[in-house]
Amino acid sequence: MSTATPSSVGHDELAALRLLALDGGLTGETKISCAALAERLDASSQTASRRLQRLEGAGLLERETVSDGQWVAVTDAGERALHAEYEQYRRLFEDGEAIRLEGTITGGMGEGRHYISLPGYRRQFLDRLGYEPFPGTLNVELDDDSTRRRRAIDSLEEVPIDGWEDDERTYGPAVCYPARVEAADGGWYEGAHVIAPDRTHHDDDQLELIAPEKLRDALGLEDDDPLTVRVGDD
Repeated sequence: MSTATPSSVGHDELAALRLLALDGGLTGETKISCAALAERLDASSQTASRRLQRLEGAGLLERETVSDGQWVAVTDAGERALHAEYEQYRRLFEDGEAIRLEGTITGGMGEGRHYISLPGYRRQFLDRLGYEPFPGTLNVELDDDSTRRRRAIDSLEEVPIDGWEDDERTYGPAVCYPARVEAADGGWYEGAHVIAPDRTHHDDDQLELIAPEKLRDALGLEDDDPLTVRVGDD
């Protein structure tokens, strides 16, 4: 069984996925043959077949083989992968515009307060971000469009936070991205960061923010308040 993941799929597979989406695979099933796909990809039938297998193994494509071809459909994960590609091209041709994500404030599980307070992380935050964060994260539940756009932040320049260990356990790495936060009243908070831990219990629709201050107090935020986050440079 394939162990491919969405992040391990390369540009060649995404090119095949894009063709299938354009043929109708994004809105329903579309019928193809490996020979026809191979011709459009300027590749062999065996190569086209392998690309389909990798897309299916990564969960980006569903397919059913029949006597005269295959019925395929792009999955929700596949749509997110294509949307991330779109966002990267959009930023390329729109002079590096920041990635806009929208959602609502939600309560966290309290883990952010514990991990951000650990000395192995705090030293790196001060050295690499220029501040020690307030001990806790602001959690944002992204709307559907922003959940699809979220993967586009992978194309941004990241600030790495290394993993470390003490006498009791090993702590995983994370990456941070500069961010500006806008409250519903139009006020902006500069100098925040999106933090994406390597190990997290959150789904793709959950975004975590850190800042030198408690963002809830600085912007007067409460649970279920709408919020806009601009990740990257404007």
